[in-house]
Amino acid sequence: MRVSVSWLREYVDLPVDLPTGDLEQALVDLGIEVESIVDLRGTVTGPLVVGEVLEIEELTGFKKPIRFCRVDVGAANGTGEPQEIVCGARNFAPGDKVVVILPGGVLPGNFAIGARKTYGRNSHGMICSAQELGLGDDHSGIIVLPADVKAQPGDDARPIVGLDDVVVDMEITPDRGYALSVRGIARELSHALGVPFRDPADAPATGGTAEPAYPVEVRDTVGCDRFAARMVRGVDPTVETPGWMRRRLTAAGVRSISLPVDITNYLMLELGQPMHAFDADRITGPLVVRRAEPGEKLTTLDGVSRSLVAEDMVICDETGPISLAAVMGGETSEVLASTTNVLFEAAHWDPAMVGRTARRHKLFSEAAKRWERGVDPTLPLVALEKAVRLLTDLAGGTAGAEVLDLDHVRPLPPVTLPVDLPARRVGVSYPADRVVELLEQVGCAVARGGDRLGEDPGAAGVAAAGAGEVLTVTPPSWRPDLTDPADLVEEVVRLDGYDRVPSVLPTARPGRGLTAAQQRRRAVARSLAERGWVEVLSQPFVAPELVDQLGLPADDPRRAAVRVANPLSEEEPLLRTTLLGPLLGVVKRNVGRGQRDVAVYEIGAVFHARPGVGSPPAMGVDRRPTDEEFAAADAVVPAQPRHVAVAVCGEIEPAGWWGAGRTAGWADAVEAGRAVLDAAGIPADRVTVRAGERAPWHPGRCAELLVDDAVVGHAGELHPAVVAALELPRRTSVMELDLDALPAAPLVSGPAISTFPPALIDVALVVDAAVPAADVQRALVEGAGALLEDVRLFDVYASEQLGAGRKSLAYKLTFRAPDRTLAGEEAVAARDAAVALAAQRFGATLRGA
Repeated sequence: MRVSVSWLREYVDLPVDLPTGDLEQALVDLGIEVESIVDLRGTVTGPLVVGEVLEIEELTGFKKPIRFCRVDVGAANGTGEPQEIVCGARNFAPGDKVVVILPGGVLPGNFAIGARKTYGRNSHGMICSAQELGLGDDHSGIIVLPADVKAQPGDDARPIVGLDDVVVDMEITPDRGYALSVRGIARELSHALGVPFRDPADAPATGGTAEPAYPVEVRDTVGCDRFAARMVRGVDPTVETPGWMRRRLTAAGVRSISLPVDITNYLMLELGQPMHAFDADRITGPLVVRRAEPGEKLTTLDGVSRSLVAEDMVICDETGPISLAAVMGGETSEVLASTTNVLFEAAHWDPAMVGRTARRHKLFSEAAKRWERGVDPTLPLVALEKAVRLLTDLAGGTAGAEVLDLDHVRPLPPVTLPVDLPARRVGVSYPADRVVELLEQVGCAVARGGDRLGEDPGAAGVAAAGAGEVLTVTPPSWRPDLTDPADLVEEVVRLDGYDRVPSVLPTARPGRGLTAAQQRRRAVARSLAERGWVEVLSQPFVAPELVDQLGLPADDPRRAAVRVANPLSEEEPLLRTTLLGPLLGVVKRNVGRGQRDVAVYEIGAVFHARPGVGSPPAMGVDRRPTDEEFAAADAVVPAQPRHVAVAVCGEIEPAGWWGAGRTAGWADAVEAGRAVLDAAGIPADRVTVRAGERAPWHPGRCAELLVDDAVVGHAGELHPAVVAALELPRRTSVMELDLDALPAAPLVSGPAISTFPPALIDVALVVDAAVPAADVQRALVEGAGALLEDVRLFDVYASEQLGAGRKSLAYKLTFRAPDRTLAGEEAVAARDAAVALAAQRFGATLRGA
């Protein structure tokens, strides 16, 4: 919402010398975010003066018409002599007063003005257009000041063209639709600064008459609970929008179109009431306000043909829809340059309907932005009165005496507020009289009296005078957001001042610090980060086609995704069932931006739908939900187990002068899985890694990660089809593991450190190629007994000498006794026992034996 301070001053008595910093702070204290405050006097620097055109010489022989002008700028140029300026505009004549910037001035965009020779003449300055001054988009001609302007040549032109104003740009939150207007902002500033406020809507307005201004039928009084209209005939279509109105529209970021349309936009900004102007001669038959019918289409004012759905509200004549109600008008009834009879419409529409329509058609007009936030339903007749008066005063014509007003508006329901609730919720003492005073400032009607019975006292706070008294508060028509006691509490705190609320950290409840699950997640994250993996946090939303890109089978439960009711993006409306989709998107984005070596991980929730569940129970905010309501709501919420996933591509060890690097592969993903399990406190003897098969992994390069024979994750290289579908580098490898599926970590005793020397023995065992090395290692550990301190696979070898389908696995065994130096015979005996068990289970033989 952008508005000029001069416009605000018409309705609120701001101090004349109010600094812009104080104005910004007042708005911020009210909870209104200020994007910027721009003093227009600083946008154009240097001498900007009024000039009177004395002579014009037409220059010929150029590709476009050029004029050499002599302009009287008074004493502003230091000499009093006429200023010589070359100009290409054609919309002015000798005797006209124009806006001139002299050498040394700087226009918006840091465009410096100087004296230069052009088109064979010396030009000293520039005669300015509205676009060059940053006052609008019109560059068809220069600004010609009205004949009644009293300024003399050489006078400062800033006050005349509106460059002496201050423009405030605010970000209005969705719950404060009333602030999307000069009326709303002026009222707020009157509260903040304690100055008088004059309501622009507090004006006489002609009520509805028995004879309507135009025949209209409203068939859906829920979607449209008020519809008003009034006619103006015989308007002069050649009259342009006055400069003062154009300047205010431009400052607000609204483009000037034509006088009738500009009036509707002007009043929308002033009052907060969106309106529409129809060319009455282009409407055929009576108007009907209804829901759209299947198959209907409408070409809106932006030239787009839109297919309508049953929820859309439309205004129709005998030819069909002529306006997408509350969002944008249609081409067939728009006001043209030849329009002489104007039908003004001001209505009140259902906010939910407008919001859904605007999003469905991706048409976020200024009108729709206000309707979906809530508009005062008492404004239509006031807006019509002002629109008719402005149009007839500026462009002539006759205002029809007939006024249509179809009113089905229901008043806002009262809200019951315990008078001490603000104090109890916020921790600041608010006397009962102060609470009533602040609510009445908002515009509420407050009835005192009554006692509160049986209410939960809630959180400990500061008791207010009058505790036990209950207020009956009726919100004003412009505040449809005040529906619950909490809303009224917020208004009391806001107007009394957020700065009065103490910044006190709550006392932490006694406990044991982090939970076991939190400690595990932190340990896993730290372990991966220490190994060089980079943590990322991706959005949990995915596209429907992701499951096909990952090659998930038709019966894979990961295909059953939860759809978000109101997604941030229509392209990604589903919640992820695996971390791999968003994580691989991160890999693709980094590779696309030149980062060839990527190793990332993420810890986050995935979402699994609960089949056969119904809708959640309706729960208000007036009380704490019961345990049964909590349980019913929780039963509908998707299961959200915590997963950890990694993805790697490129070089895991960089190449350099020290030697060749190493390209990441499936083994790195498997090792990341082992690191996660180790950090989670799972002993190595309870972990099994074996060959597996699961999409989206490569069938021959996929490993299952098991804990106590239960599969908890998978790791390996992505399937080539998945790599191609997602446009990833070849050999991209990933791992995903369910942290919530891991058993609790056992209590671990501190290791006994032996000071005696170890015995190191290497063994190379020949086994079938299909035998997993991890299974052989497990047999060696079991067979060697308590003297075995460590075992590590350091070589895998296959050759024709070993025989087809055979491989050699070389292990380094470390033996040590805690209380003595091992004799060679003891170490050899333990080695032989280990080899014997491996031979028994897998037919292993010592290589070379």
